Amino acid sequence: MHKVFGNLLEQQMNIQSAISREIFVPKDEKLLVAIEVRRRMKRKGLSFLNTSRKRDYSTFLCLSVANSQPAQVLITKVKRYPGTRQFAKRSQWSVEQLRQVNGINPDKDTPEFDLVFDRTSDQWVAGSAAEKCMFVQVLYHACQNYWEAKLGKPSTPGEQKIPGAPEDKKSPGAPCQTNFVNCQQKLMGDACSVNMVIYRCKIFFNRMKSSMTANQGLPQREAAAAVKASRSRSRSRSSPSPPAGRKMGNVMRRASQVLSERGERLMRAEEKTGHFFHGAKQFAEAAQKLALKQI
Repeated sequence: MHKVFGNLLEQQMNIQSAISREIFVPKDEKLLVAIEVRRRMKRKGLSFLNTSRKRDYSTFLCLSVANSQPAQVLITKVKRYPGTRQFAKRSQWSVEQLRQVNGINPDKDTPEFDLVFDRTSDQWVAGSAAEKCMFVQVLYHACQNYWEAKLGKPSTPGEQKIPGAPEDKKSPGAPCQTNFVNCQQKLMGDACSVNMVIYRCKIFFNRMKSSMTANQGLPQREAAAAVKASRSRSRSRSSPSPPAGRKMGNVMRRASQVLSERGERLMRAEEKTGHFFHGAKQFAEAAQKLALKQI
């Protein structure tokens, strides 16, 4: 069980560190957050050119800060293609080019979100709702800090306009701040660190649950393979001699014992996983209550 935890945590940390080392460190940029995403809607046009291409690569959205003066906040699309462990930078935008962040649903956690830039827009689905919430929250606070430093006054990106209220007239050429719409208020509150702990716990346990679910079917597949192999051997040898029959019986009993032991270990691991999930849920509820008290 501890090995499963360690492998999942090591895998996630390896991806983050590899992206940072290969893409951002050479450019003197600091990686703030990176999540794996996939497109929610297909792009229109030239569909006949895309039918022969298999989009089996992995896509990551990364938020980074350049260590130059003045500091720049950048959104980078990174891809990793099958058969290689290296990452490739595909596109990059600054927050001044980011016009809108659409959280899709302001009432509950969902993995869908949209990013609208000056000349393009993308509809994404994160690996989980927690990953999307973590990305949006870090992006919001990064935009807030960037515009406060640039304009020299407190900035609140994502403010909703009140119908009928007079609009502030901006001077020509004034920069347009990023607008956050349909985003949950908790993503733009003050309890940033508490929420980040909650989201990271949810992300980790979601990945652990997926890994345990994938490994849960191994005993059934192994048992089916053993039965199939025994049937094929029995057909090939319609009348085995008594020593051969006893040997085959011993092999089958040993295989059954190994599968039974493996199934018991998996059941114990599943029970421990349930205890971990229960503890994580209690921790998340306590952290959320603490966050509400601080707001």
